[in-house]
Amino acid sequence: MSKYLLKNGTVVNEGTTIQQDILIKDQRIEKIGVSLNDESAIEINLEGKYVLPGCIDDQVHFREPGLTHKGNIRTESRAAVAGGITSFMEMPNTKPNATTQELLEDKYQIAKKDSIANYSFFMGATNDNLNEVLKTNPNNVCGIKVFMGSSTGNMLVDNEKTLAGLFSHVPMLIATHCEDELTVQKNLAEAKLKYGDEIPMELHPIIRSEEACYLSSSLAVNLAEKHGARLHVLHISSAKETELFRNNIPLNDLSTDQLHKFCSREDVRDTMTDYLSHAKSETEAIEVANEINFLDDIQNINYLFEKIKKHYERRNRIFANKLTVPVMNKSKRMFEHNSEIYHKIKEMTYDSKDNAVYNHIKTYLI
Repeated sequence: MSKYLLKNGTVVNEGTTIQQDILIKDQRIEKIGVSLNDESAIEINLEGKYVLPGCIDDQVHFREPGLTHKGNIRTESRAAVAGGITSFMEMPNTKPNATTQELLEDKYQIAKKDSIANYSFFMGATNDNLNEVLKTNPNNVCGIKVFMGSSTGNMLVDNEKTLAGLFSHVPMLIATHCEDELTVQKNLAEAKLKYGDEIPMELHPIIRSEEACYLSSSLAVNLAEKHGARLHVLHISSAKETELFRNNIPLNDLSTDQLHKFCSREDVRDTMTDYLSHAKSETEAIEVANEINFLDDIQNINYLFEKIKKHYERRNRIFANKLTVPVMNKSKRMFEHNSEIYHKIKEMTYDSKDNAVYNHIKTYLI
């Protein structure tokens, strides 16, 4: 057992800066406070020094496997920690590319042995590995990386059908590298025509132009909005691209259409089973039952939610404010923390012929 007592450091944490002591036991913080004492701990005086929480770097290239002459997980994790980065998320464009579950797991095994920082690794998408991508475990993999512009190996994803499949079926975060490949290749060809293989470095932003970035980023945003996907566009390159995003949504202000993203397939199964007991006809009951059986074949909860929503809209099970309500017990807490939405749903009007369904759904919320 190892114990350390860090004394008199200036702790910067949760919006405050205050002189405090920190007791560490078995590499974990056990206590933070003033005038702490522990005779069994090794004491380190941090007077005049700042103590800050570790930072998270969501895009690193540690080059292992295949490019270890540049760096590897052991060396780069140590460099990260030395700079205050205690958690990292590493990209899949190593050699070989991490585009299968086996190759992705290889990186986790290396990190388990060699990394001194917390870690996760992106699963890489290609034009032809959608089924493999959908096997990815969201509990320990930070996201799916989609290169919508040239990258190492076979990782360019420019097939429209593949992109639609990824954005409509992947239930976890999609991180994109956005550069329109046709535009880049056109600009590159023009540069080669003029300079041959000795293209001046200053032409880089002309070849990988603002137009190329905007075309690709706007495509990613449109796909994400269409399919309800979680999108993170890495390394935005131009001011124009920032216009595609907005930053005026408080973290606690979730719309009801966003709530389904927090619900599991099991939640949806339970809710649909409840709907089944309220079916108005044998035909409808069979349809709902078939959709319940269909759950195991669906990888994307967002896609499934939209399917259910359309199913009930067709049967007039939509309330006056256009809210379809496959809302689960788990979501009740979110509504309670947002009283405006909560009370709006409590007071919503409904068609009298849907009274039974409304009362059934209301029991989940009230």
